[in-house]
Amino acid sequence: MLNKLSDTIYYLSNQDDRERPTLGLVCGDQYSLIIDSGNSTQHAKDFLLEIEKLNVPPVKYMVITHAHWDHFLGMNEFDATVIVNSQTSEKIQEWQNYTFDDSSLQKYVNTNQMSAMCMKIIQADMPNRNSFKLNSPDVIFENTLTIDLGKKVCILERIKSTHSDDSTIVYIPDEKVVFLGDCAYGTTTNSLFHYKQSLLLPMIEDIQKYNAEMFLLGHESICDSEEMNIYWKELTTASQVVKCTSLENATKRFMAVNKRDPNDNELFFIKAFVNDHIIQSQ
Repeated sequence: MLNKLSDTIYYLSNQDDRERPTLGLVCGDQYSLIIDSGNSTQHAKDFLLEIEKLNVPPVKYMVITHAHWDHFLGMNEFDATVIVNSQTSEKIQEWQNYTFDDSSLQKYVNTNQMSAMCMKIIQADMPNRNSFKLNSPDVIFENTLTIDLGKKVCILERIKSTHSDDSTIVYIPDEKVVFLGDCAYGTTTNSLFHYKQSLLLPMIEDIQKYNAEMFLLGHESICDSEEMNIYWKELTTASQVVKCTSLENATKRFMAVNKRDPNDNELFFIKAFVNDHIIQSQ
């Protein structure tokens, strides 16, 4: 079932057990816009069935927030103009060369081109996958793009991100709502989960320049301003004490600076920033 955020904004909640991110729907007077297409044919079809229950203008546009498989593998199911930034386009082009039979999927997993979970989802939720070929995006932008749905403007911007190099956010000014995709999360490199420390403050600045009150995230669904501010505060407080590859030193520095032990979230973030230093030193 779609969650109604306002008269013009809906979202399908994330399902982490099925690796399904939040999907968005923004409706203007003339057209509607979808944010991310889902992790598979079935995910996309489930979303479309929910949209059909609503009395909303036809879907004309789709924005892919970044080129991670769970956000774009459903895109063929939508009769919409697919919009991506230029780097997302390059990454999707790589997937257009993939074949999706069992032996090919296993090869991609063995060579770290695809996760085992991705293979499992494709096998379960993408019928006719032996003949499946991912479509090409229709509109490619560099930095920003504004879409008018009819008395409903959506601002797209590629921003700096601790998660991926090709993150696009979607801001709806009159609603003070922003869809962040996965941009505010960390990532995994060489089996180490980390936040890209050098991009943390630039990312927060990119996001906070928009006057948003509600934030839709890929794997949390929705947060208000207070919740996001707590998240930013814990991230930045953790980042400030990590200067090297030593978790012990970083934790001691946190306690010295803040006169307290880190909470569970802060300790998780400290470890992630230490991992980032380890990756940068390799």
